[in-house]
Amino acid sequence: METSEKNTRTHIGRKVSRIRELRGMKQEALAAELGISQQAVSKIEQSEEIEDSTLDKIAQILGVSSEGIKSFNEETILNIISNTFTSNDSSTINAINVQPNFNPIDKVVELFEENKKLYERLLASEKEKIELLKSK
Repeated sequence: METSEKNTRTHIGRKVSRIRELRGMKQEALAAELGISQQAVSKIEQSEEIEDSTLDKIAQILGVSSEGIKSFNEETILNIISNTFTSNDSSTINAINVQPNFNPIDKVVELFEENKKLYERLLASEKEKIELLKSK
């Protein structure tokens, strides 16, 4: 177990793959930016070590530093996200006071007017039915 942990920490290809996935980028897109094939990107991501010049190009495309790739630790990233995430859902611990960006009274009036129009259409429909029944 200890060797697999160490292997994951030093496996630069896996770190590149994970950062690429987190950025929402496919291997094909990275390959196009690097001017190589998708298979070559796959091979890079399976490599434990990557040449510094290649790593620099990849880092630039991914919008991170090559040192950031080398020191990337998913557990640290998840801790940062979980400690800084805020939600508008009042049922969560991180809830904040939500201020609507609309006037609630305007919405009530709008709904009332819509309801009124629907009622008028229903009334007109009923009047048509009565006229049809009278004509028969």
